Amino acid sequence: MITEDVVSFIKNVIPFQFLREEELIAIAEKTMLEFYPQNTFILKQDGPPSDSLKIIKKGSVKVYARAESGEEIINDYRGEGELIGYLTLFTEGKSRVNVVTLEDTLCYLISKGEMIHIINRHPNIKDFFHQSFLKKYLDKTFQEMHVKSLCTSSSDTMLYTTPVGNLATKGVISAFQDISIKESAEIMTRHEISSLVLIDSNAVPVGIITDRDLRKKVVAKGLNVDNPVSTIMSVSLIKSDVKEYCFEALLKMIRYNIHHLLIVEDGKLKGIITNHDLMMLQGTSPITIARDIENQYTVEAIASLSNKINSIIDLLIKEAAKADNITKVITEINDRIVKKILDLAEKKFGTPPLPYCWIVFGSEGRKEQTFRTDQDNAIIYADPETLAEDEEAKGYFSLFSEYVRDSLIRCGFPACSGNYMASNPRWRQPITIWKSYFSNWINTPKPEAILSSVILFDFRPIHGDFTLAESLKRHLLEALKGQDMFLMQMARMTVNVKPPLSFFRTFVVEKSGEHKNQFNLKFKCTAPFINIVRLFSLEKRISETSTMERINALRNIHDTVREYGEEMIYAFEFISLLRIHHQYKQITNGTMPNNYINPDELTNLQKKTLKEACQLISKLQDMIENRYLLGRMS
Repeated sequence: MITEDVVSFIKNVIPFQFLREEELIAIAEKTMLEFYPQNTFILKQDGPPSDSLKIIKKGSVKVYARAESGEEIINDYRGEGELIGYLTLFTEGKSRVNVVTLEDTLCYLISKGEMIHIINRHPNIKDFFHQSFLKKYLDKTFQEMHVKSLCTSSSDTMLYTTPVGNLATKGVISAFQDISIKESAEIMTRHEISSLVLIDSNAVPVGIITDRDLRKKVVAKGLNVDNPVSTIMSVSLIKSDVKEYCFEALLKMIRYNIHHLLIVEDGKLKGIITNHDLMMLQGTSPITIARDIENQYTVEAIASLSNKINSIIDLLIKEAAKADNITKVITEINDRIVKKILDLAEKKFGTPPLPYCWIVFGSEGRKEQTFRTDQDNAIIYADPETLAEDEEAKGYFSLFSEYVRDSLIRCGFPACSGNYMASNPRWRQPITIWKSYFSNWINTPKPEAILSSVILFDFRPIHGDFTLAESLKRHLLEALKGQDMFLMQMARMTVNVKPPLSFFRTFVVEKSGEHKNQFNLKFKCTAPFINIVRLFSLEKRISETSTMERINALRNIHDTVREYGEEMIYAFEFISLLRIHHQYKQITNGTMPNNYINPDELTNLQKKTLKEACQLISKLQDMIENRYLLGRMS
């Protein structure tokens, strides 16, 4: 080794930067260089201690301990310029952790004798090691082991780790469905309950009766109380399995606007869970905000509640929620706001002259919204039968869509800069026109047609007559049959934007301007990934719009996704969560959120994971290029 190279490197490594030049030279002359291939154990838990301090020159390692239960407790990830093995130099016995290389790794090695010499001459270096490493790493490992061995008592992650069966109230009062109305009322009176779950002979819930049913269906109509209770029971029951997590129960409560959820095991009634239970579990609940939105009757009141969306994200981030979970909850809340605005619009302008369906697309259509994004919406309405009906529909939906647009702006949803909104006459049309749009884009795949397809093919209905949206979806999937030229042009667009990783695995960033040393995570990573999955979905003509749902639907029918599905799910989850945390940090600091990140501000683990995600995107793009022979196209 060249001594100057070693000195140049270690003088920037804490705490060696405290040393004078001549001392660094003396250390460098005795320093060795060691190569460790990927997946090599540098230290093993309960194995011999290290005989040298190792400074990572290139590569990265994972530091972890194995609990008695067999669970892997990750202590740290370390990369260039970070240290390995100091504690074991001066402790008796075995190594307490595993240190394994995540990639080919080069380390400078300073012997134990030399380290003793250094710390004896420099008390400040000794203090640094003992105060930093011992406290930060050793204590952290065993603290995490202790916490994970305890019964879960913190609300931080319970919503995503607690099965509903653990929380459900047991001993729910139930009765067989063949009893009379009178007998059911007696049971409810005896137990002082306002509802009664009805079961069949196999103890499977088949219906429910409430005080309201007795008043409206029996007393008010003078019904014979000797009739079977099954004649008045409600049979639409929303249920969760005991193994589902509380998060999934929360979603159902929001979606169906209910406050009680039956819990079943193997189809049989096991208990009940309430909104109050979930609120007690997590301290507060998005269900409450959803319910409050439902109870508002002015745009101003809805707008004041919509400002609480960020508090929901704050809660979910603190609970260590996955990106997919965060977007699902926010989607449910945002959908509730939009549907409430549409209800107000219908009350203001009267009954629509024709059945219609309000659809959303873009990130909203994929159910991937976090912080407020632009409006992306449209109206499909039934074909008018007369010219007069046509004119009436145009006039009604013009005023209707402008009111909804302006109301959503007041609720924090900015207007779309590209004018992809129902307030644009082009995007409020009869179903026949919509089908002609889709057919023309597919049959004549010009650049503007591909752009429209990328935006609008990710649509989903959220209000109105869903059969209109379902008809359009069927038309789309049918129109894609045999359309190789369209898929080729879509593939060309899909590989057009490359991830920000150079040939030498360094991040490609802006060289100047406002975002110097940064890159756009959404444009360079998120969008290419979404485009890849969309292409695969169009190839197999599946109806899902969410990126995660598309990946799961493709895993058994698409060769590429069958091979890389697990990696794709992990990569997209990481990219999405990184973006959410980045924007959340900006909002909490009082700045406008954007998508530009500085890779130098990421941890070594984040940088490594992001590089792997970028490499996966590149690999998938290369496969698309080869499959469509894009390199041979002019």
